[in-house]
Amino acid sequence: MMPVERLTPVRRVSAKRLMDVTGGLLLLLLLTPLMAVIAVAVALTSRRAALVRHRRIGLAGRPFGILAFRAAPGTRTGRLLRRHFLDELPQLVHVVRGEMSLVGPRPLRPEDADPAVGGLRTRLGVRPGLTGLWQVSGRSDMPWEEKAVLDLHYVEQHWLGLDLAIMVRTLPAALVGRRPRVPVRHA
Repeated sequence: MMPVERLTPVRRVSAKRLMDVTGGLLLLLLLTPLMAVIAVAVALTSRRAALVRHRRIGLAGRPFGILAFRAAPGTRTGRLLRRHFLDELPQLVHVVRGEMSLVGPRPLRPEDADPAVGGLRTRLGVRPGLTGLWQVSGRSDMPWEEKAVLDLHYVEQHWLGLDLAIMVRTLPAALVGRRPRVPVRHA
């Protein structure tokens, strides 16, 4: 009798993951010169490391360290990066690595990610994204509850066509940018 060989299971790659890897690599290639300029500008204006790492919660509640450009609000460079979401460009690395997707709900901070809370458990069923429904709605200043509703809608309804529509709307949303925060004065 011949020995039975163990076969390793074939991993199937979804169309979404294929789009993430292809799009992430292409964007990294195209945006590397811009990211180099941003890194130099941040280093010159903040006198600290250009990149920072924050703990976030990803797919299935797994923690990971998310990269971002240092965007100190007290500097002109930091305000520009935050306003146009440029501080998040290093997260393309996480997309390629499989910790994030191009489109999905934003990754949660550990203190905001209690999986016992109903909607959050559902949300942790997909990879967090670089962009999503509320980011392209033009209202990044909406209350957390409204953002959570849009994130849950995405999780329940996501399909490749919706991802493509969100990606098409992302560039115009980034160019327009976030509205500057107006300080509230109390009498």
